[in-house]
Amino acid sequence: MSPRRRGSSGFRGVRARLNGTFYAEIRAGGFHVTLSTFNTPELAARAYDAAAWRFRRLRRDLNFQDVESLEEAEFLVPAPRLVNEEDCRRHRQAQHRIAIAERDWELMRQWREQFPSDVDNTKAFFAHLRAQRRSARCRRRAIAEFELDNPNTTWGENDPRWVDMWT
Repeated sequence: MSPRRRGSSGFRGVRARLNGTFYAEIRAGGFHVTLSTFNTPELAARAYDAAAWRFRRLRRDLNFQDVESLEEAEFLVPAPRLVNEEDCRRHRQAQHRIAIAERDWELMRQWREQFPSDVDNTKAFFAHLRAQRRSARCRRRAIAEFELDNPNTTWGENDPRWVDMWT
């Protein structure tokens, strides 16, 4: 795993807080799920791994690749630091978000199995959309290159279409 993918703690999904504790978070389906706060980065990494198992991530995306199952990963995770009612509320919310995300993944898997033609149509639609955007970009660039070579251009020096040509 490349070093740039790991946080300042040295573990994936673990961030250090200013007070010396560490928190674990995981991204799933466009959401950030904060798992909890721990005293050491290793404990936070164990929590990340348990969540990664629940989201069916690849083994290479785990911090500790020696864990063989979700049950083992959850067994190795310590109880979160629930100091007050606010911590308990946040923990319940995180568990609720994880359960919702797991249910969404399962429903999407069932939908893909039940309607494979919809998946193919969706892929074809987005491929067509990318091709249209690529074509429009090439057309804008060709016009801009023509204007660049044309001594009688109607575009001014600060025209935003020049910027569009190079992006």
